[in-house]
Amino acid sequence: MSDQLRSKIKEQTTAAMKSGDKVTVGALRMLSAAITNREKEVLHELDDDEVREIAGKELKKRTESIEAFDAAGRTELADKERAERDVLEPYAPSQLDDAAVAALIDEAFAATGASGPGDMGRVMGYVMGKAKGQVDGGAVQRVVKERLSG
Repeated sequence: MSDQLRSKIKEQTTAAMKSGDKVTVGALRMLSAAITNREKEVLHELDDDEVREIAGKELKKRTESIEAFDAAGRTELADKERAERDVLEPYAPSQLDDAAVAALIDEAFAATGASGPGDMGRVMGYVMGKAKGQVDGGAVQRVVKERLSG
């Protein structure tokens, strides 16, 4: 893991422990555990981009949990997940804006020569490979599907 991000996570965890901020401690410990698990899988220390990718996945898990808890009327659990998401956001990759996503989709269509619904996988693979966690796959999929069927 990058020394810079490792020390930042460690410092923030220590500060949260001293101040008694259980939500921050819990979120950062889960992030650290996910990073450690990934390092064991790939058998090398993760660089900054890989750490950000892990943080992005953890952020996505929180977002999905928030939606599920809100739908079930469990606002207290949704609020806890929101707080954890806020703690993890600085470590995740920044999200591309709509214009950048549209430009990336245009680039994917040009590069793959996509023309019909059968090309969905090629276009999605191109976009998601270039974006590396900076876009919501579901949103991209809706746009690509609309363009391929239209």
